[in-house]
Amino acid sequence: MSSRPELQAPPEIFYDDDEARKYTSSSRIIKIQSELTERALELLALPDDGVPRLLLDIGCGSGLSGETLSEKGHEWIGLDISQSMLNVALEREVEGDLLLGDMGQGLGFRPGVIDGAISISAIQWLCNADKSSHDPRRRLKAFFGSLYRCLARGARAVLQVYPENIDQRVLILNFAMLAGFSGGVVVDYPHSAKKRKEYLVLTCGPPSVSKSVPEEDGESCSDDESSGDDENQTVCVSDRHRPRKKQRMMKKGKGREWVLKKKEQMRRRGNDVPADTKYTARKRKARF
Repeated sequence: MSSRPELQAPPEIFYDDDEARKYTSSSRIIKIQSELTERALELLALPDDGVPRLLLDIGCGSGLSGETLSEKGHEWIGLDISQSMLNVALEREVEGDLLLGDMGQGLGFRPGVIDGAISISAIQWLCNADKSSHDPRRRLKAFFGSLYRCLARGARAVLQVYPENIDQRVLILNFAMLAGFSGGVVVDYPHSAKKRKEYLVLTCGPPSVSKSVPEEDGESCSDDESSGDDENQTVCVSDRHRPRKKQRMMKKGKGREWVLKKKEQMRRRGNDVPADTKYTARKRKARF
């Protein structure tokens, strides 16, 4: 059986009463959750003016991340699909407001009311189809579209994720960009299998030159994993601020090499393909 929870059962089933209590009573999990939340807050880059912000904790579980938010003086709203997890949060008397809901169906908040959003180890669940009615693409679209609407302009969302593979990471990032976000992926400890953590850092609205991601440095990555600077290494994997229309305009066309490669593939499959000549892939004039 896979060790990834999202491949074992839907979240509302996997995190039943027993699993919720086991999760919340683990000192190791509490420590990791606290560290991830503090890092997410750092990447959120909230103004250091002493004013409490209203933050959204997506996939809040039993409120472990919310405790860190409260310690920093912020108000928060927690959303989770597991009733068992929220029951444990109520027993622990967390300070935030708790909502039972499925983020894949969208977030039902008024536009522009949230000052920032975090999520710890939850967004990758959207990439699984737990029901016949579930379409990961539609769920990602609904989630990121509603998240963009409820955030104040210029606010950030920091989503810590454990993508199963590169395709899953690209899928999540693409739907975030389609919703209107700018930003990218920040990777802590990129060369460490155990410590590696990925954060999707998104800004609502056009990118601002006055805001920067702390320790986001594409040159800090080293091939030597045993170096003493490994603990301080952070690398920005993707940064897409260019408008999508310009991206399409700058893409290169399909040249002769691409055509020859495709023709060779067709020949290997046994298809009847015309022979290659000096005219292959040559662009014709407007009048032929």
